[in-house]
Amino acid sequence: MMGRRSLLWIAGCVTTLACASVAVPAAPGLPRLADTRPNAIPVDVELVLAVDVSYSMDPDEQALQREGYRLALTSKEFLNALREGRYGKIAVTYIEWASENDQKIVMPWRLIDGPEAADAVSAELGRAPYRRASRTSIAGGLRFARSLFDTSGFHGLRRVIDVSGDGTNNSGPLIVPTRDETVAAGITINGLPILLKRPFAGSMDIENLDVYYEDCVIGGPGAFMIPIRERGQFIEATRDKLVQEVAAREPAPRPQTISAAAPRISCTIGEKMWHDRWGGYDFR
Repeated sequence: MMGRRSLLWIAGCVTTLACASVAVPAAPGLPRLADTRPNAIPVDVELVLAVDVSYSMDPDEQALQREGYRLALTSKEFLNALREGRYGKIAVTYIEWASENDQKIVMPWRLIDGPEAADAVSAELGRAPYRRASRTSIAGGLRFARSLFDTSGFHGLRRVIDVSGDGTNNSGPLIVPTRDETVAAGITINGLPILLKRPFAGSMDIENLDVYYEDCVIGGPGAFMIPIRERGQFIEATRDKLVQEVAAREPAPRPQTISAAAPRISCTIGEKMWHDRWGGYDFR
């Protein structure tokens, strides 16, 4: 696995929330997904906000998740980080994902270059209806998200997919090769794992979803994740994550080698749990 032969950087966050960072170098010679048309608008970051709408996300969690992004985009911390960029502007799109073939663009690419644009984007997200769907395919969400960079209309110094969700991959492609393909294309994947529910017998939840995101989902230069363990953390965690993504602030890392021979968690745990319950999934 690409990341397991690299150093996994466990970093302290700028807040009291736990935060981890991992850097996986892009493979030379592989295509980099980006809009290279001459009329593409230069921005500091092209950011895909990719949120889980599977049935494991209850309506309250969905509302908190959406509200977290809306408030983060209009916060003074975010606007300060925006102004500090080379261009002082970013491009953002908001998508929802569930099963392998269930992804939806809730908000197309939008330019944020100041408070008025940020307010407009926040308001647009607030007007969008909520929905829920079956299965959890983080890999499907990543594949869909990375395709959006090709025709975004923007050309970012960095391209980032921000994945938030409360479960493991249990539908569609395996997560590790999909993660590695995405990183090799020059895209960073950050994570916001939601750990509000305690796993119980018969559920598809796992205790250490943060470790799963750390080892199996995030990747790319400066990649990091912030776990949410309490409902009151949603707004603060989302804001701090967005600020760090826009400002490209990387906390001082502390290297910790992860042995490929002894992974902390199986990256096919979600597929195995689905197979054990319903069958019909070759997760090997």
